[in-house]
Amino acid sequence: AALTPFVYNGYSINPLAKSSIFSQIAAAASLNGRIMVFIELNGGNDGLNTVIPLDQYATLSNHRNGLLIPEQQVVNLDGVLGTGLHPSMSDIGNLYNEGLVSIVQNVGYPEQDYSHFRSMDIWMTASDSDQQLGTGWLGRTLEDKYPTFPEGFPNDETPDPLAIQIGSVAPVAFMGSNFPMGMAIADSDSFYDFVNDLIEPAPNTPYGDELEYIRLVMQQSEQYYDSIKNAAENSQNLSSKYPAGNDLADQLRIVARLIAGGLQTPVYMVSIGGFDTHSEQAEGHAQLLNELSTAICAFQDDLELLGIDDKVCGMTFSEFGRTIGENGSQGTDHGAAAPLIVFGKGVNPGIIGQNATIPGAIEESADVPMQNDFRQVYASVLRDWFEIEDFQSILNQDFEVLPIFREPTATEEVAGIKDAFRVSNYPNPVSSTTTISFTSPNAHVVITLYDAQGRFMLKIAEGQYPAGMHRVRFDRSSLNSGNYFYQVKINGIGVTKRMLVI
Repeated sequence: AALTPFVYNGYSINPLAKSSIFSQIAAAASLNGRIMVFIELNGGNDGLNTVIPLDQYATLSNHRNGLLIPEQQVVNLDGVLGTGLHPSMSDIGNLYNEGLVSIVQNVGYPEQDYSHFRSMDIWMTASDSDQQLGTGWLGRTLEDKYPTFPEGFPNDETPDPLAIQIGSVAPVAFMGSNFPMGMAIADSDSFYDFVNDLIEPAPNTPYGDELEYIRLVMQQSEQYYDSIKNAAENSQNLSSKYPAGNDLADQLRIVARLIAGGLQTPVYMVSIGGFDTHSEQAEGHAQLLNELSTAICAFQDDLELLGIDDKVCGMTFSEFGRTIGENGSQGTDHGAAAPLIVFGKGVNPGIIGQNATIPGAIEESADVPMQNDFRQVYASVLRDWFEIEDFQSILNQDFEVLPIFREPTATEEVAGIKDAFRVSNYPNPVSSTTTISFTSPNAHVVITLYDAQGRFMLKIAEGQYPAGMHRVRFDRSSLNSGNYFYQVKINGIGVTKRMLVI
């Protein structure tokens, strides 16, 4: 039987179907252990004020008197002339300078549709603009990989959701023809209530106790409840950079925690709204870009501190860009192409494509022309990140792959094996005891502890362990407060994690 939607304390666990294009990517991702996080910029992002064409600045100033970013405030990028970022995006600028960002210029599709709903549907299904598809691009990937879903799921081989959306409404990308393929988490508060088994107060009536019981049973019977809860309990966020009052940062914080806790879900989708800036754009758009930039920076910092940044990349996308010219309400209207940002250790840093040429004279509704089809980006994700050679069958056409991702090294291939061991400890920081968890084949396992300088301190455990998940309890009573490292070595392959003792 198919999964059914479940609503609990505002926590909406909605079905995400296998026909979604994003769900299809998720299926393929399970083959190589990599994870992709898609960030939707809902409303149509103004690309010309995001990635600023400094080499077209004089001409652009003729069309954007009230919206033009002062040239001296533009964030410069190392080794790049003629292109910069909005001043609210200094954090992403720093990530670019650290080699962690690829910018793809002027992404769109032929025969642009200017409806929010239709254009987003095109992005989610990877269709042509004159084509209606009932399946999404990730959904088609999942259908190829898991043709019997949902019968027999979850199981020992695939215990976790294939795709997770943070948001109460599952995107078209995850919805499909027959069965749901994942889940949606309404918001961050609901997530923590869910993890901590909190239930909303029942009415003070004779049926209150029965209602509370029914709600708890519903929650605990959700098919993926245990895997989500265990992942959340097995990890903690380590970055101190997450800004308060930033909903996107809160969503990404959840994603980082679930990945660090060992959840094998390969595709996540989060979103930030407000980009439909028809009027008084300047201040609001700056705030949105600041929220985006600081959230991505905190997320990347968390991934690094958690030791999982090798296997996670993310990308932004929006249903369309904005017009070249400013309108009469100090805003911009629905346009065509806009840049998108791909980030993570797996990217080829740099800029793909050229700044748009801004004509001296334009009509009020003039667009930024498309340079790169969004399905070229999808093809790159499929082939170069998730290693799916036959991406043409998913996208229904052959598209040129863009050089967004770098090729894996031998070291990274070993890292993929290490990821399968799912090593973690909880709680961390450790005040008294902690439990070290790992998954191993039938193997000889050695767990050792090192100080902050990498000097051996003690052996925590050693022995022959059968295949499966194992937990080893460790008492820190003999340790002073500070940073330590523990290593779980399985058949000679070691995974090292940080442990903070307080």
